[in-house]
Amino acid sequence: MRVGLFFGSFNPIHTGHLILSQFILDQIKLDEIWFVVSPQNPLKSPIDLYDEKDRLKMVQMAIEDQPRFKACDVEFDMPRPSYTFDTLVALGKKYPKNEFALILGSDNLQHFDKWKDHEQILLEYDLIVYNRENNPGGDFAKNQKVRLLKGPMLNISSTQIRSYLRLGRGIKFMVPSAVEKHLMTLQE
Repeated sequence: MRVGLFFGSFNPIHTGHLILSQFILDQIKLDEIWFVVSPQNPLKSPIDLYDEKDRLKMVQMAIEDQPRFKACDVEFDMPRPSYTFDTLVALGKKYPKNEFALILGSDNLQHFDKWKDHEQILLEYDLIVYNRENNPGGDFAKNQKVRLLKGPMLNISSTQIRSYLRLGRGIKFMVPSAVEKHLMTLQE
């Protein structure tokens, strides 16, 4: 089975993640996309981070009606912060018959040299890269293992959603309704 791995904090997951994932399924020959919830990204601050179990639960809520999307908590039992290559090795051992490809934004590709073992990732895995505004992906975009997609440009971010919640503003349609309800319980 060919699986696209969409790593992220998903703090929270939003409709942009889902629209982009469906676009990728329509463009690339993948059997499934797994949303790998990262408890702590080594390149991001843990400030304003919802509990990992809440973030996993919101991913599960968001994708419950899409059979080709799966929530993945493999990093929950790994050392922190979690590094993509270590997770890829763990998934390869757990699912040796699967072929994995990474899904990431061109903004992350631009700084791919900061990733632990990035050279090894490029040797062993395909990268499915969606365009992000003003981020062409840098020199890594020219690598033969990188597939660039010009997907829908969606100006929704988890940071924006958290800010709206702090300000008491509505987030309807920015997140699935079940996720919105769960976020409201976390605000109480």
